[in-house]
Amino acid sequence: MRFFYRVILGALMLALMGMGLTPQVAHAQIKGCPVPLIGNLEPPPPPPDGVLFQNVRIFNGLTDGLSGKSDVLVIENKINKISLTSIDLTKLPEIELENGNKLDPKNVETINGNGLVMMPGLIDNHVHIYMSANPQEGKNGLLNLDTNPQILESKAQAEAKNILLRGFTAVRDMGGPVFPLKQLIDLECTPGPRIYPSGATISQTSGHGDFGDYYARPRRFGGKLSRAEDLRATIIADGRDEVLTATRENLRLGASQIKLMAGGGAASLYDPLDVAEYTLDEIKAAVEAADDWGTYVTVHAYTPKAVRRAITAGVKCIEHGQLLDEETMQLLAKKGIWLSLQTLEPAPGDTEPLVIEKKRQVIDGTDKAFTWAKKYNVNLAWGTDFIFNPGSTYKQNSFIPKLKTWLSNFEALKLVTHDNAQLLALSGPRNPYPGELGVIKEGAYADLLLVKGNPLDDLSVLGNDEDNKNNFQVIMKDGNIYKNCLSQPMTNGCVVPLPLIP
Repeated sequence: MRFFYRVILGALMLALMGMGLTPQVAHAQIKGCPVPLIGNLEPPPPPPDGVLFQNVRIFNGLTDGLSGKSDVLVIENKINKISLTSIDLTKLPEIELENGNKLDPKNVETINGNGLVMMPGLIDNHVHIYMSANPQEGKNGLLNLDTNPQILESKAQAEAKNILLRGFTAVRDMGGPVFPLKQLIDLECTPGPRIYPSGATISQTSGHGDFGDYYARPRRFGGKLSRAEDLRATIIADGRDEVLTATRENLRLGASQIKLMAGGGAASLYDPLDVAEYTLDEIKAAVEAADDWGTYVTVHAYTPKAVRRAITAGVKCIEHGQLLDEETMQLLAKKGIWLSLQTLEPAPGDTEPLVIEKKRQVIDGTDKAFTWAKKYNVNLAWGTDFIFNPGSTYKQNSFIPKLKTWLSNFEALKLVTHDNAQLLALSGPRNPYPGELGVIKEGAYADLLLVKGNPLDDLSVLGNDEDNKNNFQVIMKDGNIYKNCLSQPMTNGCVVPLPLIP
């Protein structure tokens, strides 16, 4: 399977280069899965040229309230028209499709929303698809040398589909080998969310991304690549030159942003939470290389020392930050630095005791972090950050209602749609989807949900672990319908049959 993925990715890269495209912009210009040219898979049937949603109430991602009953016309992958009156397809002005043909009203599917709420697709700004779908140790674990890579990759592909069917139409992957999976999703070979990939996390020796054996020698002293490095889940880079190379390698593969480990972590054994990681010059090296590509660096960091050093180096986003003091939070606000926060759960009881204690400290700091971020109007983003515990990823939606501790329902909804989309757009010319996300408006990408219930009144309609599958009546991403309970019999949870690559 690993070879199969490399064949696919290699063929896709050759095709993109032959067309003068980079991995970041190819999505908007190439449609249709080319895998049948490589294997024997059958492509899914072509979708209609458009979808007309009738009789929906809209939460647009920006306004605290719902629209009156409206019609929304989607043409190909964009929202074409929104109207408080009925849209008559026969009276539309002539619309030209991407293939040069004119829109045929007969090839527009109609869905009666029956007064349901339409809202933007959810966005999770801190995921690790590959590493959340697989355990770290044990049978079939990521770091187990006997684990067949096919198992790891097939689980990541299945998790991507599950993320989409939870209503998350876009995610920012904060570390892991997701480039082949992203290409398969973008070319509609397999279902999944839009992925903003960081590629391998970049870590110093002994840093939060160092998963090497305890007694393994660093490569500089004759050691070999660790299992995590061999899988391209992480890169150990020490010194300015190695950080430059690691950053440029991720950018070459299609990273939309760069992820550096700038401080101690909860899920790792070698680095205490209080330590700062990477010197100022090393972080600057990554920032300069990313800036040359028009994008930004985000760092894993909790403490004031680590965060202040990263800010001085020119980093534009902080992941976590639950151990910050009030003064550093004010500095984030003053500098316009993004803070990507999470609401975490305690580590499972069978976890290493040191990890359990470190995670407890992070959880204990969450309340102050959210409170100060709101008080000082910090650019706030949100994500879940599941890692190495595939049995917990089904809880992804349930972390949204937890935001009610600090935010109103409207503020929480705006955060997980519009605001998160603003951070995605920070990748500038490296943005793989250079259109508007996180909003329901004319011209925006058609990433949307039809929801049973009003999330402005009750966030749990998005976050009940058991029921959110039933509350999401329609899930659309990029103009394609992946779930539809309104226009077909209630079979297989209303999910449109799209096979995973075997």
